[in-house]
Amino acid sequence: MPEDQRTPAILSYGFRPFFLLAIIYGWLPMALWLLWIGFNISETGVFPLEVGFPFSQWHAHEMLFGYVIGMIAGFMLTAVPSWTKTQPVQGPLLGALAGLWIAGRIVMWSAAVLPPVVVAVVDLLFIPALMVLILRALSTGWSKRNLIFPPIIASFFIANLLIHLDRLGMPLVDVQAAYTLAINTAVVLIVILGGRVVPAFTNNSLNRWGHSRLAKAWLPLEMVSILSVVAMMLADILGAGNLAVGGLAAIAAIANGIRLMGWRGLKTLREPILWILHLGYAWLVIGLAYKAAALLGGWLTEVTAIHALTVGAIGSMTVGIMTRAGLGHTGRIIKAPPSIVGCYAAISLATVIRIGAPALIPQYNAAAMVASGLIWMTAFAVITFVYWPILTRPRVAAGDAN
Repeated sequence: MPEDQRTPAILSYGFRPFFLLAIIYGWLPMALWLLWIGFNISETGVFPLEVGFPFSQWHAHEMLFGYVIGMIAGFMLTAVPSWTKTQPVQGPLLGALAGLWIAGRIVMWSAAVLPPVVVAVVDLLFIPALMVLILRALSTGWSKRNLIFPPIIASFFIANLLIHLDRLGMPLVDVQAAYTLAINTAVVLIVILGGRVVPAFTNNSLNRWGHSRLAKAWLPLEMVSILSVVAMMLADILGAGNLAVGGLAAIAAIANGIRLMGWRGLKTLREPILWILHLGYAWLVIGLAYKAAALLGGWLTEVTAIHALTVGAIGSMTVGIMTRAGLGHTGRIIKAPPSIVGCYAAISLATVIRIGAPALIPQYNAAAMVASGLIWMTAFAVITFVYWPILTRPRVAAGDAN
């Protein structure tokens, strides 16, 4: 859909401000988190900056409800108009929505000095506002296959609400369960969207390269892949116990692993902007397998599984989608430059270090966390540098993209 030339480029389509904000926020709160870790390693006293939450919780919150939600907003505000053939949210309304996201980040950085109820209200406003805009568009071009997205967005809101209620002294669940709900919701979203975009993009390329064997989708396997992850999330919510959650995680890992193999990822190695999506989905399978191993046998810690899912799967998939869409929707050739390919590799390297250190060199776990975080930050700093002009300048003409 063409952009309105009368609107500033940054506010002409949802992916522009929200992908840019998400990319910047991919490294900004990580910097504070690493400062806190480094300060504690040095044992030089009390860290001089307070954030109003335990630092590990604040770090998790901002990566989930800052970075991930920002990326999801950019994706949904771009994909939904395409699905429903409606006008995209743009101009002042898009700017106001972006401002609401920024306001949430400001109060979270200032939570130590603001009343908790103010922090909660401001931070909680963004997701309902986003939901209203998405529902408005979906209602004009309703499709059964898109009915899943409003409950997913609502699940993120519930998780965030539970976190703020805990801080307000009104806990409904253990606060860690709220963070687990947010992570599981992101996993469900990856499984659903991954099943749509990864084989579709792969087949486009395989057709272009003259391959006769294409990525396959077998309906029973598709259903098991999705429903097993949803069931795992529900079992986690209901506190069904390690055996039930771990068993469902094992089923989800097997089903999604078989699903991934059918997508012919090894044939995409010549196209990094495509194989990053396969790699991100592979990290999802690994994370689910690690979760099963942690809960069923105690062979790994659940923290290891969490970081395989968050740093590896969520990190790779979100960056893969943002870098691809950022090029395609601005009229550019969909080909990742070498610097971005390096960022793809860096995110997986950060994942390997983050999940490998606790098992292999536990005495250097804190140092490994810092190393992993610095690699992650470097990747997002490079993506920011490369994509700032892409996301803030007008769409290029067809001839300029060649």
